[in-house]
Amino acid sequence: MTPTLAFDVYGTLIDTHGVVGKLTEILGNADQAKAFSQTWRDKQLEYSFRRGLMQNYTTFAVVTHDALNYTDSFYKTNLNDTQKDTLLAVYRTLPAFGDVENGLTALKNAGCRMFAFSNGSRDAVETLLDTAGISHFFEGVVSVDDIKSFKPNPGTYAHFLRESEAKANEAWLISSNPFDVIGSISAGMRAAWVQRSPEAIFDPWGIEPTAIVSTLTELEEKIVG
Repeated sequence: MTPTLAFDVYGTLIDTHGVVGKLTEILGNADQAKAFSQTWRDKQLEYSFRRGLMQNYTTFAVVTHDALNYTDSFYKTNLNDTQKDTLLAVYRTLPAFGDVENGLTALKNAGCRMFAFSNGSRDAVETLLDTAGISHFFEGVVSVDDIKSFKPNPGTYAHFLRESEAKANEAWLISSNPFDVIGSISAGMRAAWVQRSPEAIFDPWGIEPTAIVSTLTELEEKIVG
């Protein structure tokens, strides 16, 4: 059985806090930049959940823009349009985490089928992967934009299985986001939680990850053995 792997992109392959450097330049304060980045990310996810529940879809790019506006108001940073455009441009070219290339190389050498699976639109994800130099690892990009919803809607995981032509018991989701791991397991898939920080907490819902790793370089042993 050849495992089919669905890699979450934002926060798993790509470091969403790669924007902190530019935020520090704009805000002039590294601590405020880190706090701003975290709130921006938290609000981005919250808005995607709310839109999914409301069935009031817009693209992840719009969700990200709306979350930026909220964060600017919350911290009273008074960013101008040029500064916001600069930050959104950085968000479209964020870097990969340092363990990604080695981890993906080991999995590809082991014969795994790998796809990027994201809330982001196909074009946005392809740009991220190309910029990070990791697009060649993947057979394709599966975007929830195709069905106009967001993870963890169970329909998004069914969409991945259709697009990848994989059976649920042969497919793994790889994500640093507990909501995504729980959502995929609830949809019948296996899932590895990437616990990138020892302080990260997995939601105590009684649904456990199939595997837990701290870096992507541990995945090959966990999945292929």
